[in-house]
Amino acid sequence: MPSRKFADGEVVRGRWPGSSLYYEVEILSHDSNSQLYNVKYKDGTELELKESDIKPLTSFRQRKSGSTSSSPSRRRGSRSRSRSRSPGRPPKGSRRSASASYQADLKEARKEARKDMLEVKLTPLVLKPFGNSINRYNGEPERIERNDLPHKNAQEKFHLSQESSYVPTQYSLRARREEITLKKVDLKEEQVVTKRPALLRTSEVTATQSKDLEFGGVPGVFLIMLGLPAFLFLLLLMCKQKEPSLLNFPPPLPALGDLWETRVFGAYLLWFFLQALFHLLPIGKVVEGTPLTDGRRLKYRLNGFYAFILTSALVGACFFWNVELYYVYRHFLQFALAAIVFAVGLSVYLYARALKAPRDELSPASSGNAIYDFFIGRELNPRIGTFDLKYFCELRPGLIGWVVINLVMLLAEMKEQNRAVPSLAMILVNSFQLLYVVDALWNEEALLTTMDIIHDGFGFMLAFGDLVWVPFIYSFQAFYLVSHPNELSWPMASLIIALKLCGFVIFRCANSQKNAFRKNPTDPRLAHLKTIHTSTGKNLLVSGWWGFVRHPNYLGDLIMALAWSLPCGFNHILPYFYVIYFTILLVHREARDEHHCRKKYGLAWEKYCQRVPYRIFPYIY
Repeated sequence: MPSRKFADGEVVRGRWPGSSLYYEVEILSHDSNSQLYNVKYKDGTELELKESDIKPLTSFRQRKSGSTSSSPSRRRGSRSRSRSRSPGRPPKGSRRSASASYQADLKEARKEARKDMLEVKLTPLVLKPFGNSINRYNGEPERIERNDLPHKNAQEKFHLSQESSYVPTQYSLRARREEITLKKVDLKEEQVVTKRPALLRTSEVTATQSKDLEFGGVPGVFLIMLGLPAFLFLLLLMCKQKEPSLLNFPPPLPALGDLWETRVFGAYLLWFFLQALFHLLPIGKVVEGTPLTDGRRLKYRLNGFYAFILTSALVGACFFWNVELYYVYRHFLQFALAAIVFAVGLSVYLYARALKAPRDELSPASSGNAIYDFFIGRELNPRIGTFDLKYFCELRPGLIGWVVINLVMLLAEMKEQNRAVPSLAMILVNSFQLLYVVDALWNEEALLTTMDIIHDGFGFMLAFGDLVWVPFIYSFQAFYLVSHPNELSWPMASLIIALKLCGFVIFRCANSQKNAFRKNPTDPRLAHLKTIHTSTGKNLLVSGWWGFVRHPNYLGDLIMALAWSLPCGFNHILPYFYVIYFTILLVHREARDEHHCRKKYGLAWEKYCQRVPYRIFPYIY
């Protein structure tokens, strides 16, 4: 798949045909067959240029032109091409010697260079290049990198429609005597800018903090932190009722002393640290994550699938040694409380250590408000040595614990209902969710590009979600079937299996296509896919699964969630709580993705939305 260097709408420098002069042009389109760019000059002239005749804005030093012509096209009939006078060449009628003239011009050039350097030092964060140039972060404060200095006229505003007021600025790739003489000044100028990374990062964090807060701001996250644990217990208590009904709401609440048991808390700690031990084993490959703000790329060991195999072997040993796994079901509420206490304690530790973290290690989502940062997470990648706390909690204790809890519920159903074998509905729920977890662990590397890892910090939101919500809510269908059996016919089971497989195919194929494209966009197997180039250098897929809807993986996720709930029958809405919650979650996450992508990709994202108008569901905006 041929690659292109410049995006549609980007403003660059284009060589005027037959000359060595470069003018500001706007990229209109690109022909993938001829590899020519259709560009528009400020006087309205449209031409086709080769990629070699186009340079980015930062490749040039501004040069004053002695011409006052209103467009580059008027130069074609001129016999003299507005030659720039050499610094050592005296003008006519001048009584100064050539040497004096040269010294005076050189002094003026040094003065201009110092003025440029002063302007760069004073205004590095307010420079706004015109249009969708590669130095503009689509509304974000511009980051000034080494060897990437903005020229002093970057703040000027241009209007393509006002041709009459346009005075062309010409640029040349030919080295000038002043540029060679002032090479040392340029190097000092770069050093002045690169010595201030901390100031730039501080300003970026300040700009991030000034944006609108998510989840309803401070009041919203405060209510979420108080409401989620209470809501979790209400769901579990209702599910244990023989006849759950809104008429019986709220269900009888147990005494607080009955919910806490030190032995259960010790068992939970043993489970957590056992998974941590499996994670530290030197097995599995090591990969690098996405680049951080300072250019570093953290390393992650991918051994989640091996941890699952070791856990399965441990559970098998428990069967062999007649360990009573039914204990987990009898103390399910106590285990939920133990997980909540541990998650809150972990969140307090994470916030306390984040207070000492350098600013460049903070999450882009952090705000500076204590309550909001405690919820969303202040530090992006909290680590104890090489042990990444957020990455570990994302997949290990909660996700693998979900499978173990499902197995416990299967055994509890057999014991509670005096069955020799588990029900077909329970087998389907266990099988469907086991496939989902194994797929996530097998494709563990895909987690490194998710919003949880690259954007959100590690705080109460992810700690509670990973350690409490996932194992105790995602296993809700199996927990429901223990007390509310449902006899499922094979024809109905076949339809549910077909629905599950349909959702899984969409989910896995979409994610595989996305991950393969991120790893190697030039892969010949992806040559048939159409893309939109962005100013960040990345491409957006607009065909294949990602041309169907913007989030085909979310669509597959929702179809699978429905398949998990259908085996529970239609006697009550409780087992469908997961589908309702998951729909709200994915719609909210899609809105967050939309907000971040619009800021990151700018004009290219607008074009992408026009090509792929449907978000999660086909034909539904």
